[in-house]
Amino acid sequence: MGRNMRAGKKPKKPGAGDMRQQLAQVQAMQRQMEEMQAELAEKEITTSSGGGAVEVTINGDKKITNIKLDPEIVDADDVEMLQDLILTAVNEAIRQIDEISEREMSNITGGLGLPPGLF
Repeated sequence: MGRNMRAGKKPKKPGAGDMRQQLAQVQAMQRQMEEMQAELAEKEITTSSGGGAVEVTINGDKKITNIKLDPEIVDADDVEMLQDLILTAVNEAIRQIDEISEREMSNITGGLGLPPGLF
């Protein structure tokens, strides 16, 4: 029997404490991510297109909460332009929410070296 070993006791496996520590870190990160997602859901982004003729407000859950149209751009003969302006504003709002979300996630997971888009 090796030095400092008792009969019937197995030596500790290397890394067992590390696994517990890693699990605790992952659980803490999950809590942070849940908090961040709740905070993000509360945020709203307003974007515009057509020099402010169309404004779109979207929340962190990517739900449109408001659309504001300047009455001057409502032209029955040019519906396509209005549709394009709305699409542009909506897509920009979604892009900005995605950017904020990625930035917040990287603040939480930055030290882990995870590939982008994993969370």
